Amino acid sequence: MMFRARTEQSSLLEESQDYLCPLRLDGAVKLSGDSGKFGGMEESTIVSRRWEDLDTDILVKIFQCLHIYQLTSGIAHVCSSWRKACYDPLLWKTLDLSVMRSDFIKIRLEPYVYVDAHSERKLTRLLKTSLSLSQGNIQTLIFHFNLYVNDEQLTYTAERCPRLQRLVMPAWNRIKNTEICKAFRIWKDLESLTMPSIANPPCIMEGIANNCKNFSELKVMGPFDNSFAATIIKYLPKIRVLSLRCSILLKDALISILDNLQNLEVLNISHCLLIEIPPHPSPRKVMRELDQSIVEKASRLREFVTCMKDSCIMCQHTRNDEGLMRWYKYEDGLWKVDEVSSLSL
Repeated sequence: MMFRARTEQSSLLEESQDYLCPLRLDGAVKLSGDSGKFGGMEESTIVSRRWEDLDTDILVKIFQCLHIYQLTSGIAHVCSSWRKACYDPLLWKTLDLSVMRSDFIKIRLEPYVYVDAHSERKLTRLLKTSLSLSQGNIQTLIFHFNLYVNDEQLTYTAERCPRLQRLVMPAWNRIKNTEICKAFRIWKDLESLTMPSIANPPCIMEGIANNCKNFSELKVMGPFDNSFAATIIKYLPKIRVLSLRCSILLKDALISILDNLQNLEVLNISHCLLIEIPPHPSPRKVMRELDQSIVEKASRLREFVTCMKDSCIMCQHTRNDEGLMRWYKYEDGLWKVDEVSSLSL
């Protein structure tokens, strides 16, 4: 059995060298020695040093190199020392499920997606194993853009992640507002949320305001209109970081945010389709550059991130998709990018 450990501490790597060599079937490690010669050849010495005797810190370093499928594939059942290492909190600060997608088809009726039963069971098994090993230590939870969690899976996860500080869950199609609000009542320490645009934001924002007193960062992946802006202003007036990148953004909503969120420090509207709606009957129009009045209002911010260049690939993607990003068309992982470092994955 072989492992290659990539560690930052050379001392740990050196300590593990005796173990990173061929194993006998009985678990003993064959080590060269100078105990004597026989027939003109140097005799080797067999020293019984078993894998389960490997220092726990080294095992944890090795296991940190594994992705979630490998970590939950049964290595905790190899032996007691491996099981102990699998429970180490260092392995479970982040549960990254961005490598997993649902097998689904889109439908016309709510929740607008149908998820294959096998895909459903696969996610449930992975959640049960991961959350059992994590023992409530998960602080960051990341779901793929096309991973559709249902109410039962969300509730099960929330109850076993009471220390959650950051949630990245861009797909809420199969989750009722009542269930996500129940989760917020458990996640008292939540500070950062990446979410989709939703039809009834007041329920969600009120849930965050009432339960998550340290909440400071929000990323909305989808259209941002006047109603959404008013909801954030009402319920999250102390928010410090807001990202609306690659979305439809109404000019009036942007002005409201700049005028009323006095604690806002960082605002990202890069690659947005900025829409101005003039008085009737004039048609709406796409703005190609920011008004000077908007630039002046944003000057108080510590960081105001914008990009509206015709030459920008991401701006082209947003325009081609009419502000409703079809992330599945682009390279894997592009949806994770954000110009604000604390929101990027």
